[in-house]
Amino acid sequence: MKVESIHIKSIKAQQNAILQKIFNLVVNPTPNNAQIQQLMQILVKAVTKVEKTCFERQATPGNLTSLSRKVYAWMKFLTNEHNLQIHLHSTYLTRKIARQILLTHEGSLVEVMIEFTNLAGLYKANRVNNNASLTVNEGFIHASEEVLQALVKSAFCGKYQHSTQLIRSFASSQEYSNVLMELDLIADVIAENPQGTCYNLNELFEKINQEYFTGSLTKPRLVWSQMKTYCKFGHYEPARDRIVMSLTLDDANIPEFVIEFVLYHELLHKLHGTKWVNGRSRVHTREFRTYECQFKLYKEAEGWLEKLASTSLRS
Repeated sequence: MKVESIHIKSIKAQQNAILQKIFNLVVNPTPNNAQIQQLMQILVKAVTKVEKTCFERQATPGNLTSLSRKVYAWMKFLTNEHNLQIHLHSTYLTRKIARQILLTHEGSLVEVMIEFTNLAGLYKANRVNNNASLTVNEGFIHASEEVLQALVKSAFCGKYQHSTQLIRSFASSQEYSNVLMELDLIADVIAENPQGTCYNLNELFEKINQEYFTGSLTKPRLVWSQMKTYCKFGHYEPARDRIVMSLTLDDANIPEFVIEFVLYHELLHKLHGTKWVNGRSRVHTREFRTYECQFKLYKEAEGWLEKLASTSLRS
C-alpha cells in the first residue's frame, strides 16, 4: 500500500517557537539547567507527536513532506543532549560575536536574532533598522570562533575574500558534512538490508575484520543507502552503531576493494571515535590517517573515489 506524503500542521510554527526559546536561553551565558531540561522536554514531546502521527498512518518520518521532514529531523537532532549543548553554545557565541562586530562597525548596539537550523544554503541575514537576524546552517555548530566571525562579517559588513574562504573551507569539512548527513539520515527510510545488488556488506565486513582488526570488532548494523551520492560514500552513526554505504558503490563496474576501503574507513570511525582537540571535535586525527593508510590498496581506492566524486569533495 502506497502511503501518501504526510504534512504536520503548524510544524514550522513549532520550530520558530523552539528557536525563540533557544535564543532566550542563550541571552544568559550560563543558562539554567532546569530551563535546558524544559526545552529538551518540548523537543521530545514534539518529536514523539510527529512519530505517533506517522505510526497511526502506517508510515515513518521518511514519508513526511519535505518541509515537515526537515523540521522533524532538526528537532530529533536536538533531542540528543550533546547536540543540544553544542547548538546552545554556538548560538550564544554567534550572538556575542555579532553584537561586538556590529557595535564596532556602526557605533551603536544592534540586537541580533541568531538561529541555527537545517537551512538549504549556508546562511541568510536580514536587517531592519536596529534589529537584525542571522540564520545559519546547522552544519556550522562545530565551527570555530574565527569561522563564526567570518559568517557575521559576510552577513552584515560585506563579503571579503578571507571571510569567504574561511566559510567555504569549513563548509567542505568533515565536521560540517557529518551534521548534514546525520540530519538527512534521521528521517531517511532505510531498509536495513546489507545485501546489495552486487555486494554483500556482511561478507565484506567479515573479510575486513579478519584482515585488519584480527576479528576483534563487533559488527555494526550495515546498510545500503536508498539513493546514490557522490560527495560522501559512507557514514558511521555512533548513536545507532550503524554504517550507511552509498548506493553509488553497489555497482559491478566498481572493484570490490573500493567498497572494502570505504567500509574500512567507516569501521575506523567506530574504533577510534571522536577526539577533542582545543575544544573542537576531530574524527580524522593523525592517528586515524595512519591507520587509514594501512589499507593495502589505499592509493588505488582513493583514485577510484576521486574519479567517482568528480569535482565534488569527498568528506
